[in-house]
Amino acid sequence: MIPIKEYPEELRPREKLLFFGPESLSDQELLAILLRTGIKERSALDLAQELLLAGGFIYLTQVSTEELKGRKGIGLAKAAQIKAAVEIGRRLSRKEMGVKPVIHTPADAADLLMGEMSYLDREHFKVINLNTKNQVLVIEEVSVGSLNASLVHPREVFKLPIKRSAAKLILAHNHPSGDVQPSREDLALTERLYQAGNLLGIEILDHLIIGHNTFLSMKEKEYF
Repeated sequence: MIPIKEYPEELRPREKLLFFGPESLSDQELLAILLRTGIKERSALDLAQELLLAGGFIYLTQVSTEELKGRKGIGLAKAAQIKAAVEIGRRLSRKEMGVKPVIHTPADAADLLMGEMSYLDREHFKVINLNTKNQVLVIEEVSVGSLNASLVHPREVFKLPIKRSAAKLILAHNHPSGDVQPSREDLALTERLYQAGNLLGIEILDHLIIGHNTFLSMKEKEYF
C-alpha cells in the first residue's frame, strides 16, 4: 500500500481537484477526499474503493451510520462526513434551492424523486403537494413499508395537504424490484385516494411508480 502523500502531486485526489476541477475526479477519488485519511494497512483510496465495491454511492444512501462506522478504517467521524455528503446530495436532488419547482409533466415530478427513490430497499410512499400554479409546496414521506409493500392510509396522505391548503397532489412510491408495473394493490389504492381527493377538493394529478432509474405515470397510462 502506497500512502497518498507519496503519489505525484497531480495524482493525489485533493491536488488533482485543485489543478483540474472536481469533474476530473473518479468516484473513488471523490470519496477518498471525504475520507481524508486511511489507516496503516489501507490508504484513503483503498478505503474508498472498498466502499464502492460494497455497492457504490447507492450503498452509501442505504447503509446506516452505525453500520458504516463499523467498517474497518471508517469510524464515527468518517461515517458522519459521508452521511452528511449523501444528505447534501439528497437535498440537491429535491431542488431545494429557494425556488419552488413547477410541475408541467410527469417527468418533472419524477426528476424530483428518482435520485433518492430509485434504489431504496423498502417501499417508500411520498406525496408532492402543489399549489394552484403547480408549484411544489413540499414533498412529504407518508410511509415506509416492507420489502414489497407500503402501508398507506388516506388520513395520512391528506393530513398535511389540508393543513397547507394544497390544491393538487402527485403520489409516488418506489418498487424495490425495479419493475414499474402497478400491482392490483397499487391500482386499488390509487382509486381510493383519487375518490378521497374528489371529496376533499384536492385533485390527484398522478401516481408515479419509481423503478431503477425509470418511472411509470399511472395517469399517462390511463390507470385512473
